[in-house]
Amino acid sequence: MERLSIDALASLAGVSPRTIRFYIAQGLLDRPVGEKRGAHYVQRHLDQLLQIRRWSEAGYSLDRIRALAQGAPEDPPRRSTEPGTVEVWSRMTLVDGLELHVEPGRAGLSPEQLRALLQGVGKLYHQVRDR
Repeated sequence: MERLSIDALASLAGVSPRTIRFYIAQGLLDRPVGEKRGAHYVQRHLDQLLQIRRWSEAGYSLDRIRALAQGAPEDPPRRSTEPGTVEVWSRMTLVDGLELHVEPGRAGLSPEQLRALLQGVGKLYHQVRDR
């Protein structure tokens, strides 16, 4: 990829030049290559910006995006289980297309707490959907 000006990079990434400067100041985006009038951006910067946008659109905070950009895993690592371990997962359908999967033992939930969780998530779903 050729050298990009801040305006060209902003246009390709779908953000403003001001956002690019903000991300650089926040340590989310690498500084441009070169200095002053010779400063430019390359493919790496576009890739970083697009990833930041994906995380932002997914609802991650800037602090979480910063951690992810520095190599933190996107999701907590799965807890490994020993071969032969038996777990019983509860699969609860809230509405068509929305399920909640819980292993109560791992989550530390009693049956009453599990029911309360299901009810709470159901209420939240309806609040979000009815906006």
